[in-house]
Amino acid sequence: MRILEVSASGRRADSISRQLSNELIEALEAREGEVEVVRRDLSKGIPLVDEGWIEANFTPEDERTRDQREALSASDALVEELQAADVIVIGSPIYNFGVPAALKAWVDMIARARKTFRYTADGPEGLLKGKKVYVVIASGGVPVDSPVDFATPYLRHVLKFVGLTDVDVIAAHQLGSRADESIDAARMQIANLVHTSRPSSNEAA
Repeated sequence: MRILEVSASGRRADSISRQLSNELIEALEAREGEVEVVRRDLSKGIPLVDEGWIEANFTPEDERTRDQREALSASDALVEELQAADVIVIGSPIYNFGVPAALKAWVDMIARARKTFRYTADGPEGLLKGKKVYVVIASGGVPVDSPVDFATPYLRHVLKFVGLTDVDVIAAHQLGSRADESIDAARMQIANLVHTSRPSSNEAA
């Protein structure tokens, strides 16, 4: 099993989303035995979409210049990580009611026409099929899936857009007022999910 961990928190040692993501991966390792884990820490930096990137992306692949290929190289690497993964673990806090800027930048890098989705006569079709996704969300005050949570529904939508429809959300929310209770509930959710479900086949990867 190949697991891709995408970490979006700006914090390291004290990050609840990182801590729970690690516990989830450890539970998957205990269930599956030998696994390969690729860790993508977005807090270390990620490119942003700019004019050169857009121009390169809209240029047919066989017509791109060396500079255009270089402009897309980081995005290509991120897409390849997703394509190779059987299981994807996304750990993210809620910052100011939404996702961290680094996670939005990651979405912009991996939402690529003809690579992770395509347009058809019936509308867009996601191409990253047959993968299991766990989204680990932590928040200090915002209740997950409440009217003021714009992070969780956004992630569900963009993941579905690129074909990732088998998504479970593990929430440790309102940590400012009920940290112990919320973390314990998230840990119980991890135990239940890992021991009652197995990932889909990765035939389309």
